[in-house]
Amino acid sequence: MSLFVSVVWLIVGLVLILAGANFLTDGSSAIAKRMGISDLIIGLTVVAFGTSTPELVISVVAATEGNSSIAVGNIVGSNILNILLIIGLTAVIRPIFIKKSVMTNEIPMLVLSSVVVLILGYSSALDGLETATITRVDGLLLLIFFLLFMRYTFASARSATDSDPAEADGQRLGRFPVWKSVVYVVGGLAALVFGGDKFVDGASTLARHIGVSEATIGLTIVAVGTSLPELATSVVAALKDKPGLAVGNVIGSNIFNVLLILGVSSTIVPLPFGGVTLTDLWTLVGASFMFLLFGWAFRERCITRVEGAIMLASYVAYTVWLLI
Repeated sequence: MSLFVSVVWLIVGLVLILAGANFLTDGSSAIAKRMGISDLIIGLTVVAFGTSTPELVISVVAATEGNSSIAVGNIVGSNILNILLIIGLTAVIRPIFIKKSVMTNEIPMLVLSSVVVLILGYSSALDGLETATITRVDGLLLLIFFLLFMRYTFASARSATDSDPAEADGQRLGRFPVWKSVVYVVGGLAALVFGGDKFVDGASTLARHIGVSEATIGLTIVAVGTSLPELATSVVAALKDKPGLAVGNVIGSNIFNVLLILGVSSTIVPLPFGGVTLTDLWTLVGASFMFLLFGWAFRERCITRVEGAIMLASYVAYTVWLLI
């Protein structure tokens, strides 16, 4: 495959993945609505899963095709981008005021999920293995913790109002006729499977052509591509004077990425970290703690424009370091 063809497949695959995730989410939500499931439950499950579908498809496809560096790099890179780029850019547009419950409950969960990935990255030293690997047992444990996280999420959402983002998402969807819902689900799945396969092929071929590791491609190009929905949603929320929505968006996405996507991928096929280094993992942990500390520093529970600029500069510095 030539360089030009690999880039074309990379772009086509990404477009199919994003479109497929959108169609699958809308179709599934419509079916769930017709089954009498509440708007809140639809928002917390179908819609939330839908935003993580691009990362899930690419990581699973990459893992099954033996490209574990892309699979792990996708998750680590997406989570770093979500915090430093998305939260940083949102704060620059509009300072982010964070609820006390989010600072004391949800953001610490995000930090903990990052620390879990770091510990898994040290598994080779802890277990005397040659290569750090996320085993099937690790994957099953991650999925168990994901179920506990979902249990906490539902318990916390019992007092949701019509202004709750999850409730609003549920109300927006679910108005399609049955035939259209089925077409959306089937078409979305087909686009995800085909697009994911071509995207991974294009990414791995591109890495060989330009002389960088698959891990670097996963940490940069793949991470940016799969995080586009979260980035667009957060920027629009900030422009509409609702920057707090970006916080929930990033927290949910990062926790889903670690517990659900790494859990599913490593349960199917054990995932060696490959070219994803401890420096990348420490960057993720550092970004998570920066998120936590900036929320408390200087102004109570507010990420200022200056702090957002520091986050953006940190992401640029990390990306430059990766490429150089």
